[in-house]
Amino acid sequence: MAFAHTVGGTRYVFPDLRTLLARASPFRSGDALAGIAALPEAERVAAQRALADLPLRHFLAEAVVAYEDDDVTRLILDGHDATAFAPVASMTVGQFRDWLLSDAATAQALAALRPGLTPEMVAAVSKIMRIADLIAVAAKCRVVTRFRNTLGLPGTLSVRLQPNDPADDPRGVAASTLDGLLLGAGDAVIGVNPATDNVETTIRLLELLDTIRGRYAIPTQTCVLAHVTTTLAAIARGAPVDLVFQSIGGTEAVNRSFGVSLALLAEAREAALALKRGTLGDNVMYFETGQGSALSADAHHGVDQQTLEARAYAVARAFQPLLVNSVVGFIGPEYLYDGKQIMRAGLEDHFCGKLLGLPMGVDVCYTNHAEADQDDMDALLTLLGVAGVTYVMGVPGADDVMLNYQSTSFHDALAVRAALGKSPAPEFAGWLERMGIGTEATFPPALSPALIGLG
Repeated sequence: MAFAHTVGGTRYVFPDLRTLLARASPFRSGDALAGIAALPEAERVAAQRALADLPLRHFLAEAVVAYEDDDVTRLILDGHDATAFAPVASMTVGQFRDWLLSDAATAQALAALRPGLTPEMVAAVSKIMRIADLIAVAAKCRVVTRFRNTLGLPGTLSVRLQPNDPADDPRGVAASTLDGLLLGAGDAVIGVNPATDNVETTIRLLELLDTIRGRYAIPTQTCVLAHVTTTLAAIARGAPVDLVFQSIGGTEAVNRSFGVSLALLAEAREAALALKRGTLGDNVMYFETGQGSALSADAHHGVDQQTLEARAYAVARAFQPLLVNSVVGFIGPEYLYDGKQIMRAGLEDHFCGKLLGLPMGVDVCYTNHAEADQDDMDALLTLLGVAGVTYVMGVPGADDVMLNYQSTSFHDALAVRAALGKSPAPEFAGWLERMGIGTEATFPPALSPALIGLG
């Protein structure tokens, strides 16, 4: 089915839904690299107007990636809940935008609607929204998950403590962990990206993090962000695995490039659940995503990167994760060229993830060859805080010495918590108070370098 709209006397025709979504996307370098971005700008305006007039029902009739060729498409369409969809089934994309911004779209109404929304519907409405719209709607969404603490409650902002070390040196990881804990980070997860993805390193780091957590009775969870198959092997060897991590994407082909499938993710979730390590809940999965991953793997099927990012959230949603985050600027300027594109993408991702029912975090970050700087990240971090982001990253000095990119520091998260009146997860906040962290005590004796194994 073709779509058309006239702007400035020129009639623009879009042969299918995939093309319409791509042309309607706010400009970003990845779509230009793929040859699917709107040119000239008037074409984008025409596409956005045509998209606004499109009935939401159409997204159930036309897939952007063929049903028979893609298990993510099958997951999306086979799992669609027509009853949940009914309240908005008669709306166009533009009418849906207006409803989302209305008082009728309460937190309760949005939660009930989630099973009836497809990622493509959510991506479509985001394309015709301003940044203020994305923030306003996301701020109304409530997504709460639990493992050893409770994440996503109103008025909270959690932090992943990211104590990476370029040599996986336990002393370096422990030192960064101590630094983060003393600055109130770590309630989302204490999560290490291993420099070497093998079972022995993974087990060594898992045991280190679990020892620290257990010694101080920290109400949080730990994770080594190894490949899912490495984590499964670690589980088989009795390692203390809280969360299973995996990078995922929005097509079967991109997930294959990551070395995973839906069946493998289901197997990993069952293995983690069998350990019964959660005390408050059983959300045991941790997923990371990022606009551009499908294009970089030549697995995008001609679909724009933001729509594919939203489809990745359908994969995540199927496995009831504790945490999901878009590593928004990490892939590089080939996909998000500058601070403006990174800012827009981060707010889109957060909006789409929250609307689909995910505990959404954002790694507010950029690579050193992007046209971005820390001022851009400060702005995005603050906007995400206003939008109710579940968690952000805490990296020593905002400079990850292992992954070689710029993110947000422990101090950055503290600043946003203070400015917006946000608190950590309640169980973690209670632990900080008991330990004397965040008071006038500059170095609580209960958590000293000597006791943690550094002195």
